[in-house]
Amino acid sequence: PIPSATVLTLRDGADGLEVFMLVRNRQVDFASGALVFPGGKVDAQDRHSDWASLAPVTTLVPELSYWVAALRETFEETGLLLAEPKGSDRTIAADDAATLRHAHRATVAAGRKLFAEFVREAGLVLATERMVPFAHWITPEGMPKRFDTHFFLASAPPGQHAEHDGGETVESMWIRPADAVREANAGRRTLVPATQLNLEKLAQSKTVAAAFAAARTSRIVPVTPTVSRAEGGVRIRIPADAGYVTTEVFVARASPA
Repeated sequence: PIPSATVLTLRDGADGLEVFMLVRNRQVDFASGALVFPGGKVDAQDRHSDWASLAPVTTLVPELSYWVAALRETFEETGLLLAEPKGSDRTIAADDAATLRHAHRATVAAGRKLFAEFVREAGLVLATERMVPFAHWITPEGMPKRFDTHFFLASAPPGQHAEHDGGETVESMWIRPADAVREANAGRRTLVPATQLNLEKLAQSKTVAAAFAAARTSRIVPVTPTVSRAEGGVRIRIPADAGYVTTEVFVARASPA
């Protein structure tokens, strides 16, 4: 499985907890057209030795590279910069973050500048201490692509504007977790099973503070689903002790075009 990381960026909306989500371009080869959380695979640069001083964490479970990849992908895919000026206990000011985003987001995303280099030159450290591990999923054997994915919670940095990149992702939104699931159940959105189940789990919290409190006190059980054939599709089962609202999801077989 390919090591990867995903971030559920949260804010308190007028009607309750909201999470930032992206719609994948239908031209990409994984989760085409699906509503997803920002994230991607752990790159070699996420293991750069500089991160020991640029990304302080209180725990190394999972290892530091997952934390870094989570925030790098968030910056590349949404423009949100979850970082603090060195020596400060506050996230970077929204205006300063916007300036850095306009100057460096595309360069970092294209690989023309290492994320560690960008963070160091900007005088920042990643706000890893503001993140909380939320879930751990491993794609079952036999799938065309397999990922070993750690999910994190993060609070939206005040005043910053999030938006899709217009390449891999073509739409973005702040949405209540239960509404995203409802849209998918009505056939208006597509969710892969891991995303749906994590949205349902997140929907049990009404505020950002409640979601963080629940995550901090929950034991993370690695989930490797079992997949079996069923009439009209497949049935996906997960461990009962993983903390989800259900242990089974039915995925209908796509109709021929």
